[in-house]
Amino acid sequence: MRRRMLSRGDKLMTSALTVGELLVKPTRDGNEAVAQQYLALFSHPDVTVLKFDLDAAGLYARIRHDKSIDPPDAIQLASAALAGVDLFITNDDRLSRKIIPGIKFITSLTRAPI
Repeated sequence: MRRRMLSRGDKLMTSALTVGELLVKPTRDGNEAVAQQYLALFSHPDVTVLKFDLDAAGLYARIRHDKSIDPPDAIQLASAALAGVDLFITNDDRLSRKIIPGIKFITSLTRAPI
């Protein structure tokens, strides 16, 4: 998937929440080498880690009006919407039916056109 993205000139964006979640297991296991590998991956110039800041917090609140969207998903969606992403890929197919201003398309990983 990553090779195809690079060949098309796509940019990979994710939120700091994703990075934090990926670091849980290696830090819990005391595996500093794996944690550093993950951090290096997300420090690559072709990857943008989106912040959850005050602007995102305001959008998060509006997204959370929809009670079917869990708080972590709302953080991800708010961060992506503020960045103006074209395609938001998720493991949660329920989100693919949501309309979030600032995100052109939301799809599940199994249905992603990549």
